[in-house]
Amino acid sequence: MIVRDFLDENFPDRWCGRGEPIPWPPRSPDITPLDFFLWGFVKNIVYKTPVPSLDELKRRIVTAIQNVTPKMLENTWREIGFRLDVLRATIGQPCANSLIFLISLIKFFEL
Repeated sequence: MIVRDFLDENFPDRWCGRGEPIPWPPRSPDITPLDFFLWGFVKNIVYKTPVPSLDELKRRIVTAIQNVTPKMLENTWREIGFRLDVLRATIGQPCANSLIFLISLIKFFEL
């Protein structure tokens, strides 16, 4: 309650979050590119082998980000459209994530 009181006092009717004065939909990792693409991609590169030091961790993160290609970004934008289509078709209801994942992989890699 302390945080909400602070926000209400300093940002009256202008903040969003759980129990906020401004209605805001929950964040869905299914339609957030950082969640459905980037973090997994970076994690796979960074932690392929154990990381011996903080400097090496930083280097691997930079390398992973540099390995994101324009084609990957294109595919990600296409994937967002597909995921939004699924969201619209299901009216936002939970559906078979494994099926969505499989279809997404096929579309992403153009199999």
